[in-house]
Amino acid sequence: MTFVGVDAGEGRSRLRMTGGNLAPRLVRQDATGAKVALVATTALLLGEDRVELDLRVGPGAWLEIVETAGTVAYDAGGAPSWWNVQVTVDAGGMLLWPGEPFVVSDGANTLRHSRFDLAAGAVMCIRETVVLGRSGQVGGAVRVQNRIERPDGPLLVEDLDLRDPATRELPGLAGRASVIDTLTLAGAAVPNAPSIPVGHHFALDGEGAVARVLRSGLAGSPVPGWWVAWSAAARAAHLRPGW
Repeated sequence: MTFVGVDAGEGRSRLRMTGGNLAPRLVRQDATGAKVALVATTALLLGEDRVELDLRVGPGAWLEIVETAGTVAYDAGGAPSWWNVQVTVDAGGMLLWPGEPFVVSDGANTLRHSRFDLAAGAVMCIRETVVLGRSGQVGGAVRVQNRIERPDGPLLVEDLDLRDPATRELPGLAGRASVIDTLTLAGAAVPNAPSIPVGHHFALDGEGAVARVLRSGLAGSPVPGWWVAWSAAARAAHLRPGW
């Protein structure tokens, strides 16, 4: 298991890191938080591979996760693989994670499961990009589960089942798109600009929203521009008085 935990300190934050098939590397650090890069220590994901990532952000602290490269779920002849993420953000804490693409090759069979437990006043902004297939491929089986919990109950529960290439092309799912680019903000008000078109912006039952585009390619996606605005909103919320 890969573990990254950070707590605010005096002069410098207290950072705890344990490596697994993802090795955490410190990029920068201040009194209240840290920016940490995740580096794969082996080819990921192969059949039967299991990535377990545990992130914990203490009260009032901040953590920014970056990835040095995207992840490829390789052709495993249908053998399963797993990408499991557990995140805990305590009161007044903040998580930023502009994730790199997760590419699902033909023959892959993978489950991406992420759970985010946010305390009162906690905020997070993450990007998740799923690419169905490498160049010239249709893409293998993938199921993407995301759950955000607040003290008063779930804020987001999503189960995106894209295991069957024929089914996922149906209306209301991915259609002919090979890229599902998603941005999620929780615990902060969504900024008015940039304007996100109808059908791509989904308000949560509380502060925050999900923005998503379906595309035939990653180049030209508007999500990086949205990330700039939404992550700035997350930072502003993290600095608000009272936490």
